[in-house]
Amino acid sequence: MPDTLRTTPDGEWPPLDPVRTGIKGRCPRCGEGALFDGFLRLRPACPHCGLDYGFADPADGPAFFVICFGCIPAVIFALMLEIFGNASLITQLLLTGPFLVATCVLPLRPLKGWLVCSQFFFKAGEGQLSRPWYPYGADGPAVLPRKKR
Repeated sequence: MPDTLRTTPDGEWPPLDPVRTGIKGRCPRCGEGALFDGFLRLRPACPHCGLDYGFADPADGPAFFVICFGCIPAVIFALMLEIFGNASLITQLLLTGPFLVATCVLPLRPLKGWLVCSQFFFKAGEGQLSRPWYPYGADGPAVLPRKKR
């Protein structure tokens, strides 16, 4: 990511904490503009500073964290309710359903915002080679770095 993203005509944008701006759903550069257009869809650009959000690719990261830290406690809760309470089906639906929504759906937006803001803050990008790479040994073919445009 070019360093020009952090500069303004007046000077430089201050570095913002990716956790705070991401959880609030704010732009990682200015901290003012909205990051999301809807519940989980990213805007194309910041309405306040014009930062293009094309660099952002959180992929399955938020869903992975939610599954690890949200779904497992919800399933344990449902199992314990069944084992110790011998709950009926309607009781399971009324108690476990909202618990699943609270632990699985609600954290998705702040986690996605945090990952997008962290990508900007740490200038995450696709890895590039800086020197020739010889994956098959010194006598094998070389993978050459791309020429800069």
